[in-house]
Amino acid sequence: MTEDLDKSLWYHSCAESVTAPSLMGEVVADLAIIGGGFTGLSAALHAAEAGASVCLIEAHTFGAGGSGRNVGLANAGLWLPPEDINSHLGARVGSRLSGLLANGPNMVFDLINKHQIACEPVRNGTLHCAHAPSGMKDLKRRHAQMTAIGAPVTLLDRDAAVARVGSDQVHGALFDPRAGTIQPLAYAKGLARTALAQGANLFENTPATSLAREGDRWIIETPQGRISAPAMIVATGGYTRKMAGLDTPKVVPVHYFQSATAPLSEEQRSKILPGLEGCWDTALVMSSWRLDQAGRLIIGAMGELGHIGSFVHQGWLQRKLVRMFPELADVSLEHTWHGRIAMTVEHLPKILQPDPSAMVCFGYSGRGIAPGTLFGKHMAEALLTGGTDGLPVPPVTSHSLPFAGLRGGYYETGATLMHLVKDQL
Repeated sequence: MTEDLDKSLWYHSCAESVTAPSLMGEVVADLAIIGGGFTGLSAALHAAEAGASVCLIEAHTFGAGGSGRNVGLANAGLWLPPEDINSHLGARVGSRLSGLLANGPNMVFDLINKHQIACEPVRNGTLHCAHAPSGMKDLKRRHAQMTAIGAPVTLLDRDAAVARVGSDQVHGALFDPRAGTIQPLAYAKGLARTALAQGANLFENTPATSLAREGDRWIIETPQGRISAPAMIVATGGYTRKMAGLDTPKVVPVHYFQSATAPLSEEQRSKILPGLEGCWDTALVMSSWRLDQAGRLIIGAMGELGHIGSFVHQGWLQRKLVRMFPELADVSLEHTWHGRIAMTVEHLPKILQPDPSAMVCFGYSGRGIAPGTLFGKHMAEALLTGGTDGLPVPPVTSHSLPFAGLRGGYYETGATLMHLVKDQL
């Protein structure tokens, strides 16, 4: 799937440019990182800033996996509201995680500002929109839980939400001013550029073929080289390749597809998302929409484009676009792409620690930007200092997810059936 990244709008509008060679020969480092997405690149940057020697390898190009296919919403939390997080993790751990994630957008936008990453940052908040009157029940529950822990969120009625979105297809919204939108591939490449500037060794087109613990060091083999390091992070998420010596973490493979219109006219832009918030809805088969810097509308939903029934998703997308924004009936869709999300049953990220000197992170369940940046930083700090108390979630030594592939098929079948019948004009 990584070969079709050039179908993405983000590939064509990316203002950040960074390249790195393939690994040839042996590199000795304090920290080895596998995976060049938000998590791995954040870990590399923060470790290098702390003075550690770092070696990161990416099987393709930086951001070629889920990071470069993202919707681009930098949110202040996970899919789960705070009390649901606490029910899984306990009040103490859950409250700490929610507190850290509340600061996630600050971390992202501070990095962007500090290192002048050209990724179209707009911090005007996000709107979680009720797709139907029944969706307001969920938003009210989330609003109550989030305000209870001090989140500055506002519940909007239907009229206010319609005015913000520019569509009568929303029935209310939860506004979070802490969040914003970015060009996700450019953010990933900007992190890579900055990590290189801080002295990290980064390599593209370098898959890990095997890894093993030898004495007090990890040995990571690649097609033409090897890395030796006392500590290691595996941050490949939904794009994890098979590596000898690593049991691939089980996740539910869920796909998300998007299309981008041609740039809208000034008149259209004055009516559709005039405040430039990023949006997603409360529907069971979720959809999202936002504008980019050039005024393109990016609209998407759960679903995979790599199978024979993908025409169902694309047909629904055109209907959805016109139903939400009738004035865009004649606007062409110029880019269409999809990506894979690594989801856990609880919709909570995991840090698997098979050895005190190694961490495997996965399961952001579609919320990769701020959590990935945060988890990467904290994992690097934990491995370099030898303490895990600062990690966002307690590490676990094992992880299982029965019938992960079947669960993924269930989600895709449901999304396809829903898109077959929804929004008929």
